[in-house]
Amino acid sequence: MNAESDERDGAAAAKTPAPAAGEAPRDATGDVIPGVTKEEPALGSRAPGFIKASRPLHISWQVGVFVVGLAVVVAGIIMLPLPGPGWLVIFGGMAIWATEFVWAQLVLRWTRRKVTEAAQRALDPKVRRRNIILTVIGLVIIAVLVGIYVWKFGIVMPWKIHE
Repeated sequence: MNAESDERDGAAAAKTPAPAAGEAPRDATGDVIPGVTKEEPALGSRAPGFIKASRPLHISWQVGVFVVGLAVVVAGIIMLPLPGPGWLVIFGGMAIWATEFVWAQLVLRWTRRKVTEAAQRALDPKVRRRNIILTVIGLVIIAVLVGIYVWKFGIVMPWKIHE
C-alpha cells in the first residue's frame, strides 16, 4: 500500500468545507451528495440511558410509548369525520411513536420531505397562477349554479321547516 496516497486523500478531505446551516452535504469534490439531506438525527430509541440499560424497563417503556401513541392516533382518526384537527393529531401520535420506533421516524422523515416538496411546488409562480385560475373558474361555476337555483326555485329552501 502506498502511504502517500493515503495522506493526499486525507488532505483533500480536510480541505472540503463543511456545509453551512441549511445546505445539503457535499462530497470531496464539492458536489451535492444525492439522496442525502441536511443533518438528520440518528434513528433509534430516544429513551433516557437508565431505561435503555435495563431490557425489561426498556420493553415496558416501548409498550407505554406505543399505547400512548396509539391512543393519540386513534383520537386523530376519530376526529377525521368530526370537527377537530384530525391529521394534526395523527401526526402528533406518529411523533410520539417516533421517539422509540425507527419505522415511525422513517415515516415522519418521508412525510416531512414530501410536505417540503409540495410547499416548494406550490410557491412556483406557474403553479400558483394555475391554482388561482382553477379557483376562480370553480367559484364562477358555483355562482352560476346558485343563480340558476334561485331563478328556478326562488329563495325558498327545498325542505319545509315551518311544518
